[in-house]
Amino acid sequence: MRVMGIDPGLRNLGWGIIDIDGSRLRHVANGVCQSTGAALADRLLSLHGQLTAVCEQFRPALAAVEQTFVNKDGAATLKLGQARGIALLVPAQFGLEVGEYAPNTVKKTVVGVGHADKRQIAHMVAMQLPGIAIAGPDAADALAVAICHAHHMGGAARLRA
Repeated sequence: MRVMGIDPGLRNLGWGIIDIDGSRLRHVANGVCQSTGAALADRLLSLHGQLTAVCEQFRPALAAVEQTFVNKDGAATLKLGQARGIALLVPAQFGLEVGEYAPNTVKKTVVGVGHADKRQIAHMVAMQLPGIAIAGPDAADALAVAICHAHHMGGAARLRA
């Protein structure tokens, strides 16, 4: 089963794709969509087009998106939420089921602690998907979201069985 993880961001939206075969995870691809344009609408449209192209190329079966955390800057949080809307919309347009995970859940699943930094996340992603070239911190975070979904999805399947 092919899973796409997405780390939403208005400037840099990370994406990562893995294949799941039982308990085995295999890296397929990863990258960063960088928004272009000055106006917010143009930047969102740019992210939409790039993420759509990724979905068309790799045809994931499931997607997972990191939830937005609220910080002190309300305007920045709102803009991030709009980018997150694109991250939810594009997989939905492809008919994908989309899982959502809090940042601490992703970190705890991949690193083992809920307050890991980006360097620790990238290290553990590389350990779980050996030999990959990670396109940057946002792509590493997206791969971590995909890995988190793979682990939680497996647990949910066992519970249903």
